[in-house]
Amino acid sequence: MRCTPKKTVAQIIQSGNDDLITVKGNQPTLFAQLQTQFEQAPALSVDVQTEQTRDRQTQRTVSVLKTVADLDPRWLGVQRLVRLERVGTRSNQAYTETMFYISSLALNAAGFAQRIRQHWHIENRLHWVKDVVLKEDQAPLCDGYALTNFAIVRTMALNLFRRHGFDSITQGLRRMAHDIPGLFSYFQ
Repeated sequence: MRCTPKKTVAQIIQSGNDDLITVKGNQPTLFAQLQTQFEQAPALSVDVQTEQTRDRQTQRTVSVLKTVADLDPRWLGVQRLVRLERVGTRSNQAYTETMFYISSLALNAAGFAQRIRQHWHIENRLHWVKDVVLKEDQAPLCDGYALTNFAIVRTMALNLFRRHGFDSITQGLRRMAHDIPGLFSYFQ
């Protein structure tokens, strides 16, 4: 049985859990519906946050609508439609980004803003580090369980570095690269 986003959402809801799903271009009908709804309907609630970090300034605006009646019924449990607009500058270059979400949660905009930020915290501290710093996607491993085994080793390394006070995995790698006894002491 082919796995589709609608079936995945149905499994999440039927298992008694909630979801907050990013709607991308691979769901063109739903994506277009969300764009239209946010252009036509007033928001149920809005949350605006501004953040200044190093060379980046970002304003995030989260808007929430109640679900619409003409949404495909196979999208089970949808309670809210969410739009996140990011506007700002990175290295003096202006950018703008709009993302849409569907959710089975009935939160206000501030609640969704917090959930979305929590997701990005995981993305930035785990997935990005594995992809960029540890170059997981470039690993030429394909035989047997090598890919899975090395993914486990990378995750263990991340956890050990973080447990021993390294917020930057790059700094941890540089510091411990030639300190084999120190590196092995992490396993005690």
